[in-house]
Amino acid sequence: MMKNIVLIGGSKGIGLATAKLLNEEYKVIVASRSKGDLENINVTHLEFDVLKDDISTLDLPEIIDGLAFFPGSINLKPFKMLKTTDFETDLQLNFISLVKVVQGLLDKLKKSNQASLVFFSTIAAQTGMPFHTSVAASKSAIEGFAKSLAAELAPKIRVNVIAPSLTNTSLAEKLLNKEEKITKMAQRHPLKKIGEPEDIAKLTKFLLTEESSWITGQVIGIDGGLSTLNLQ
Repeated sequence: MMKNIVLIGGSKGIGLATAKLLNEEYKVIVASRSKGDLENINVTHLEFDVLKDDISTLDLPEIIDGLAFFPGSINLKPFKMLKTTDFETDLQLNFISLVKVVQGLLDKLKKSNQASLVFFSTIAAQTGMPFHTSVAASKSAIEGFAKSLAAELAPKIRVNVIAPSLTNTSLAEKLLNKEEKITKMAQRHPLKKIGEPEDIAKLTKFLLTEESSWITGQVIGIDGGLSTLNLQ
């Protein structure tokens, strides 16, 4: 029997790339606001807005073997230009909506022999970067939550986090909308390139499936070496 994997927000970017990798071996359900570029992929799409809708109302399988949560924000501003509402907005999208989804699906996840949850943080949660105070705060909440949840749900459910650096998706469009910007950003990384959705998707698939059955409670950086290497 094919295992069921639910991707929240998987109609574009990293989520879409993950759906493409998974759809031939697994039953993939994508819950997102729009169908995006899923037309030619063998997945089930359910309309879902993480900020408005209740995940428990969706027609999902009774057993869920994998869950990945992709929605997020990149709100980069100097701290003096941020309002408290900016922090609240980022926290709501990046973290609170994630908590609601996990709570709504937990019973279905527990029915799997060993379910796997994959969340997304950012390199900025561990490496201090200017203008990242809001997004780093909300993504850091995900990392702490994931580790505690992994401990609480072991051995039945695994929980891991991927912390990417800048990746070429629509979310980062303002940062990568010119060739010179792409070149400049690439040069910041020891591997001299920015990430592509497929780079992150390959790790996501690995963590969602039984190939990573002895991995839980981890925050895994995939960032071209930026968080750990200093070549200057």
